[in-house]
Amino acid sequence: MSTTSLTAALPAPAHAARLREALLAADFTADGLLELLGAPAYAALARSETVPALRATRGDSPLETLVRLFLLQGAVPAERAGAALPLKEALADGWIEESDGEIRATVDVRPYGGPEGQDWFIVSDLGCAVGGAGGIGKKDEGVVLGVGGASTTLAGITVRTPVSSALDLGTGSGIQALHAAQHATLVTATDLNPRALGFTRLTLALSGAREAELLQGSLFEPVDGDTYDLIVSNPPFVISPGARLTYRDGGMGGDDLCRTLVQEAGERLNDGGYAQFLANWQHVEGEEWQDRLRSWVPRGCDAWIVQREVQDITQYAELWLRDSGDHREDPQRYVERYDAWLDEFEARGTKAVGFGWITLRRNPAVVSGAVEPSIVIEEWPHPVEQPLGDTVRAHFERQDYLRAHDDASLLAEHFILAPEVVQEQVGLPGAEDPEHVVLRQNRGMRRATKVDHVGAGFAGVCDGSLSAGRILDAIGQLTGEDPVLLRDRTPQAIRLLVEEGFLLPAGESREG
Repeated sequence: MSTTSLTAALPAPAHAARLREALLAADFTADGLLELLGAPAYAALARSETVPALRATRGDSPLETLVRLFLLQGAVPAERAGAALPLKEALADGWIEESDGEIRATVDVRPYGGPEGQDWFIVSDLGCAVGGAGGIGKKDEGVVLGVGGASTTLAGITVRTPVSSALDLGTGSGIQALHAAQHATLVTATDLNPRALGFTRLTLALSGAREAELLQGSLFEPVDGDTYDLIVSNPPFVISPGARLTYRDGGMGGDDLCRTLVQEAGERLNDGGYAQFLANWQHVEGEEWQDRLRSWVPRGCDAWIVQREVQDITQYAELWLRDSGDHREDPQRYVERYDAWLDEFEARGTKAVGFGWITLRRNPAVVSGAVEPSIVIEEWPHPVEQPLGDTVRAHFERQDYLRAHDDASLLAEHFILAPEVVQEQVGLPGAEDPEHVVLRQNRGMRRATKVDHVGAGFAGVCDGSLSAGRILDAIGQLTGEDPVLLRDRTPQAIRLLVEEGFLLPAGESREG
């Protein structure tokens, strides 16, 4: 990508509605692409391999023309482009340019399927929306990326309850702002890079979404003292020596940018509001990583922090050197930059880097001191089922429930087994009794937990009809165990099953 392309004016959204109509008429959508390209070529495109897609678009249909133009970023004859696009308006607004009878795209336009089947389009810089480390070509300072795994992950974990106000901090090409526009009355999008704000405007316009308030600046500086019901951010979280690339390097030492973002988010949330981030954090010699993250949680907030991946410092440096295309440059320069990364980590005592999700919820009861904050920090590298927004919200609701119920009141409650939970028995073939029983969730976080025979029996009969205490009394009668001892030792196990979503409260207690 040339420097000229990063300084050129972005397209105008004046005729975005007309362009959208043409794209939809040609079936230039996520489903349309899959049908045209086929699964192998579609998957290859996500790996930055374009040859299968080129082979699948040898025809002259409007859809093939649009794929060649906006996704593969090749030249197409003006006559073909005119059959697929409102050519006059697209040229006038700057979406495309003409030279010697051929048309080229000035920006990447990528179909993106919304959570309810919406046909959206993400607009970004050329060569920076195809997946895979490095994308197409080398990424330069100021570039604005399109859809990637991180952005879709954040969109999937975000709580999607209707809200009055939402803030997309570090909006990039506007993916999170586009999602938020579906359930927030007012969306504010900020970015340090003014080019990113321009792309966000285009993404919203071409997707048929409401306009957002667009503000330039770093972190929370542009929003002054405003507060929000929802804050989302896929920030430039990469821990690097310097701030060479705006889209990924935060410009602060170590993980200070992520720490600052999390710590300052608390006072920007309305009561009951959520702040959700993707982040990197250092694993430092002599320090537990959980303690490091616990210190980030702002006063007045509950928190759920999930570490999804850990890389040693060499893996981490190599990942981001490939991302920026440095491995394709002068070998000596690559060695110098690799050395600089390792020097940075050594100076900070960093042995590894963690990646994951951070969710805060501002809790008025925590603010007032009526209850202690719930801060759950865990490592969960296993597969999950997106979207997880409802799972995230339910986590905090369960924390509220458990804080309001001591052991005695738990025994008086009625529970039901979550519908997605199945039981697995583990033991030697032919054995009369299993060695242990596993409860497993088939949705959401897909957790699994081992339970003893009492726990398995208890969970199996939880249909809301009997209180926990009465179920334990019945189990005691069947097994010959002392019901008093069962009532004494089981509440902690019930609490864990409720906390992890295996058991759901069935409503107000009916034990009298």
